[in-house]
Amino acid sequence: MTISAILSGRTGDVFSAEPHESVGEVVARLAENRIGALPVIDGPAVVGIFSERDIVYGVAKHGAAFLAKTVGETMTAPAITVTSDSAILSALSLMTRRRIRHLPVVDQGRLTGFVSIGDLVKHRIEKIEAEAAAMRDYISMA
Repeated sequence: MTISAILSGRTGDVFSAEPHESVGEVVARLAENRIGALPVIDGPAVVGIFSERDIVYGVAKHGAAFLAKTVGETMTAPAITVTSDSAILSALSLMTRRRIRHLPVVDQGRLTGFVSIGDLVKHRIEKIEAEAAAMRDYISMA
């Protein structure tokens, strides 16, 4: 299974931020949409990730002045990305190794999606449950 299987059921655009935006603006967007991270886009390129972790580190280091900084100054960069044809297990492994929870999906230099570790784990659990149900059905027929 690939990342495209997760993205296929989604509609709408991916929320994102731009490097020139203030941290305060983007924090409000995160809260308003109840999300934990955004890919940071400059033109067609994904240049970083801005996440709750960046906010915690920034507030600890700069206090309230952090909200006036730009996302470009405070984001995690460069962004670690996957393609839509990346295997889900490979993406999970990458996230575990790099200790990250979000991956922009980039195809031909353009953002096509954004997945979280929760998305990947949920998909994996659903697949395992379906396989277990099929096995139970097979055994009950024998």
